[in-house]
Amino acid sequence: MLKDLITIDGTQYSNWGPDIFQQMRAGGVTAVNVTLVYWENARETLSNLGHWNRAFETHGSLIMPIRRMQDIEVAQRTGRVGIMFGLQNASSIEDDVSLIEIFGQLGVRTMQLTYNNQSLLAAGCYETQDAGVTRFGKVVIEEMNRVGMLIDMSHSAERSTLEAIDLSSRPIVISHANPLFFHPSKRNKSDTVLKALAARGGLLGFSLYPYHLKNGPACTLDDFVEMVLRTIDLMGVDHVGLGSDLCQNQPYSILEWMRNGRWTKTTDYGEGSAGAPEWPDQPEWFKNNADFPNLVRGFERHGLSEEDIRKIMGLNWYRLLADAEQSNGLVRHDADLTAA
Repeated sequence: MLKDLITIDGTQYSNWGPDIFQQMRAGGVTAVNVTLVYWENARETLSNLGHWNRAFETHGSLIMPIRRMQDIEVAQRTGRVGIMFGLQNASSIEDDVSLIEIFGQLGVRTMQLTYNNQSLLAAGCYETQDAGVTRFGKVVIEEMNRVGMLIDMSHSAERSTLEAIDLSSRPIVISHANPLFFHPSKRNKSDTVLKALAARGGLLGFSLYPYHLKNGPACTLDDFVEMVLRTIDLMGVDHVGLGSDLCQNQPYSILEWMRNGRWTKTTDYGEGSAGAPEWPDQPEWFKNNADFPNLVRGFERHGLSEEDIRKIMGLNWYRLLADAEQSNGLVRHDADLTAA
């Protein structure tokens, strides 16, 4: 196993607690982008942030907040898991563009413009019509660029995604999805999208969620690695990473919330589920957070260099997040006061 490997998972929504934190340490996870919301509004998002503040206090020997990207080295050195925050929907900002900066100041690093459905900003991947990025969406993209928050189009439709790539002055991410050539999921992305994403410096985080994998839970590690290699040929190794989309130990009620929110009275079972009211089984080689080393072994077996493995496992995410942080326009009142 590679020494001092930085592993960054671009998306998870697990049922967090000391058992999973310890499992993440065992799996060598250096940092994870934690989903704060799916359909929650601004007030509910603040409550979720408060929950994490309590978790940092209670489990400070296992986890720590990533306030600056250099904190990832601190997490690695002290044997803790670094926690970053992402929004899987724009519901948190409601219809107020000023909330983007506020959530950025509170540590949110990524935000999806849509979650499956049409939002105020763009079209989701489950919509039959994709009119692209809206007027409000263009304003939001500009503001996210200004404050250094990464635009995430994981759950967005094709035209909306391509327009967001073009409109953004910064690289964007698709934090948790796979190429469409690998499996015909509504969430997976076409070669056209992936080429455009790479051309503008963006990143695709490979998903380990079974409905995004060829043969679902029966997908083999070799199948997954071969998909990664083909994607590298398409995009370049500097534009890929991990976004496992793990939802460990979550009850079925969470799956209902993710799919249904408050927008429908009927059950939306989601693609691939065949109406089954349950979570899909994970592949045997990636059951949980302890299994990240299996990915490294698979990459090594297929001849990837140490440098390329380090990029895929975390350094590409690190670079993109650090670049956004260093050039952000967040108001730092403490610095202003010191200068005065």
